[in-house]
Amino acid sequence: MKQMFKKFITYQNRLKIRYKGRALFAKLYPFNLSKIARIHKTDKFGGHFYTPHYQNHFSKFKFKRNTILEIGVGGYEDPYLGGNSLRMWKSYFPFSKIYSLDIHDKSFLQENRIKIFKGSQVDFNFLDTITVEIGGIDIIIDDGSHINEHVIESFKYLFPKLKNGGIYVVEDTQTSYWKDYGGDSINLDNKETIYGFFKGLIDGLNNEEFVIEGYQKSYFDKHIVSMHFYHNMIFIYKGENNELSNFLVKNKIPHE
Repeated sequence: MKQMFKKFITYQNRLKIRYKGRALFAKLYPFNLSKIARIHKTDKFGGHFYTPHYQNHFSKFKFKRNTILEIGVGGYEDPYLGGNSLRMWKSYFPFSKIYSLDIHDKSFLQENRIKIFKGSQVDFNFLDTITVEIGGIDIIIDDGSHINEHVIESFKYLFPKLKNGGIYVVEDTQTSYWKDYGGDSINLDNKETIYGFFKGLIDGLNNEEFVIEGYQKSYFDKHIVSMHFYHNMIFIYKGENNELSNFLVKNKIPHE
């Protein structure tokens, strides 16, 4: 029977059937993201332990009509493999639209509520075309090349496209320490590494406390309202960072 099944149904159709079967099974566990991840065979749980953090931060979005963008599809150059985490997000967020991009053609993996674009995460003309098409974004997840320069440049370009109240996530940040990815295990404050860059944004949360008269706020000073660091991942929340100092006035000590 198994051999007859393989004979009359193409490899591509077998994959489609497999993916649909997983989606049906995942419906049994609508609130358990780690279980959904295992069903869809994504390494976001098991290979890594990201889904407990995702569920903690994303639960408030679950039943909203979100626009979600994930950088990276998976499966490398194979056009028929990957998309496991995209299908996981589709299962967990029943009313959301899931978008992704990859340098390889992954159009085979598209389905209802999942659309995939072909291009580079550091091609800003390409990113501009995507963001114009999909509109305001609620959640961005960088699971792309993991090259330090790419992660930083993508964040600089895409964070302003994120809606207020949205969350930007960077995965697999261990490459911040790996030389082959542009990382540095010696100078941990190297601003060209992932952690060197994002640690440099923490002070901006408290920009109202700088004793620098005439200080000019950056975009990140104004719009990052919290940052959460975990093993190999970072969550950055966007909003209006306009809480005033309880002592300084316009970055100046009163009566000085």
